[in-house]
Amino acid sequence: MGSIGKRKMIPASEQGNIELWDITLGEMLKESCITHGDHMMIEYTDRDYKRTYREFDIESDMIARGLMALGIEKGDHVAIWATNIPEWIITLYATAKIGAILVTVNTSYKVYELEYLLRQSDTKMLIMNKGYKDADYVSIVNDLCPSLKDSKIGEFVDPMLPVLEFVVFCGEEENPGMLSFDRLYDIGLSVSEEDLETRKNSLTSDDTINMQYTSGTTGFPKGVMLTHKNIINNGRFIGDCMKFTDKDRLCVQVPLFHCFGLVLSLMASFTHNSTVVPVEAFSPSRSLKALYDGKCTALNGVPTMFIAMMEHPEFNNYKFSGLRTGIMAGSPCPEPVMKQVAEELGMNEITIVFGQTESSPGCTQTTTDDPLEVRVSTVGRELPLTECKIVDPETGMEVPPGVAGEFCARGYNIMKGYYKMPEATAQAVDKDGWLHTGDLAIKDEDGYYRIVGRIRDMIIRGGENIYPKEIEEFLYTHDDVIDVQVIGVPSQIYGEEVLACVIKKPSSDMTEDQLKEYVKSRLARHKVPRYIEFVDSFPMTASGKIQKYKMREWAIEKLNLQDEADV
Repeated sequence: MGSIGKRKMIPASEQGNIELWDITLGEMLKESCITHGDHMMIEYTDRDYKRTYREFDIESDMIARGLMALGIEKGDHVAIWATNIPEWIITLYATAKIGAILVTVNTSYKVYELEYLLRQSDTKMLIMNKGYKDADYVSIVNDLCPSLKDSKIGEFVDPMLPVLEFVVFCGEEENPGMLSFDRLYDIGLSVSEEDLETRKNSLTSDDTINMQYTSGTTGFPKGVMLTHKNIINNGRFIGDCMKFTDKDRLCVQVPLFHCFGLVLSLMASFTHNSTVVPVEAFSPSRSLKALYDGKCTALNGVPTMFIAMMEHPEFNNYKFSGLRTGIMAGSPCPEPVMKQVAEELGMNEITIVFGQTESSPGCTQTTTDDPLEVRVSTVGRELPLTECKIVDPETGMEVPPGVAGEFCARGYNIMKGYYKMPEATAQAVDKDGWLHTGDLAIKDEDGYYRIVGRIRDMIIRGGENIYPKEIEEFLYTHDDVIDVQVIGVPSQIYGEEVLACVIKKPSSDMTEDQLKEYVKSRLARHKVPRYIEFVDSFPMTASGKIQKYKMREWAIEKLNLQDEADV
């Protein structure tokens, strides 16, 4: 396989000499048009939208010209607040082609969170659709910007949001003060193709392309600045681990505003000229249908998504003969669920990626060549050109294999920093360039990493360190347990006690005492949950991450542990 333009294609036999692609998102798409112009790039199964690589390049060029016509300059911030609609992907490429920075907005945000993000990110243009679940985006924006509906396009001024100039709406309805996304095509005619090419040629792969706000499971979200080089190469290496080719079709059910959607899904696919089959917003029935109708070979998701799909009453009505690979990530991946996905969905080449937004996000990954037992019990080895190590959280010294410590990473994939937060950046990335993830991990003698929890989630009961993931993994082995999360709750005597929140099968009559006995017969006494609560669901972010701090708050009130918490 030869080289095309700036995209260096390295055969598998030469992976030891692998190099980063020095390329922008626009340049990569243009090269795909040369080799795969007529190949399907995006294909929705529930709406009339499908585009080849060449068609999409032309379409995103027109929107890029429309943004330029409205005065969007290199370095300006354009926020996208929408579900996985076609305009999301178009905006990603249109902003990248003109050097604007795409700010991705959590689809579950309400007015307070949106106001914080728009102000903190210095957003100049907000692109949005109608809403998601119980969030009516139009009403929220009008509450936040009451003068918008009385403003002419481009003349909106609000002292509370001094940088915001435009709100663009994706949809057929007209909203006062908002510009229709479709009008960008016509507006773009006032900017020549030559002017767009001049802008493209001014960009480099080290320019910031994207700001993703951390999910905010604790504290205020921070804007993670990522470059073309960050997300392209990370997606490329992730796709390599799944052996992606132009024959693969990935069902994208994870939200695009998150790294799981943008990098592990879109970039992993587009760096290999694969096809994506997006699902606008996750539901088990919608994903099952897209998988089947889209003839998908790959599927990405967080564990709760896979569980919901396999527990769905329509699951057995589908056969997925072509499905082979994908990624389970986003939160700890239980071994029993991984095995079930491999067996029942036929994803015998399923992989795990570990990392965080600040590392673009992948640091380690299992590969399709790893034995199943390795792929379900570890998060793999370092991805190419990424250094990883495990250090003692107290001393910062590297620990030997088999010893738990904080997972740290360094390399091309580490963020430029948090936007306008130098102190927070310095806390996350040390002077030697190592990102401190806050995750507890163990590296084995063969170089595989295993995540055992978060430093802040570790339970210390009477001086004993207890890793919630170990107890969660064990509880998954019980036939009546569908899902489980283990957290620490306050105790006057021991400092902390173990609480297991369990979702059990609807038909189960299992009691708390029976489940405790099950654990007691197989694990050390101090790991037996002091409390077990049967629940219907867990509090989660829109990207599928469990919010354990909310579970702890709920548990303290439910179990009347307020006095214990005050000690």
